[in-house]
Amino acid sequence: MVTIHARYQGDLCCTAVHGPSAAELSTDAPKDNEGLGRYYSPTDLVATALATCILTTMGIVARRRGIDLKGASARVEKHMSTAPRRIGRLPVEVTIEGSYDDEQRKVLENAARTCPVHKSLHPDIDAPIAITWQ
Repeated sequence: MVTIHARYQGDLCCTAVHGPSAAELSTDAPKDNEGLGRYYSPTDLVATALATCILTTMGIVARRRGIDLKGASARVEKHMSTAPRRIGRLPVEVTIEGSYDDEQRKVLENAARTCPVHKSLHPDIDAPIAITWQ
């Protein structure tokens, strides 16, 4: 279990402290929803969590199999829906450089699609994952 403490700072900003490490981050409402966009918005953090979870999960599988995944990258777009305002779409593009055989690709692609954040998203959120091998 991990505990995160969040505090409302006013002016639509919050700070959060990660219990195990004491690392802090700040959030702000986005410009299109009454904020100033000074920091990640809470929904930006969901998109960030998805991209980094995909890479981390792939990295865990790669390390276990002795595969070098260093330099892999992910790009995620956050598309908001209205009525109700929510995340509607989170397409992710993963780019992996290097030489990988078919079995390695299959294992890494499966890891991407089974990351905990992707599996935790509401089914109404369209979150396709595209992987480009370079």
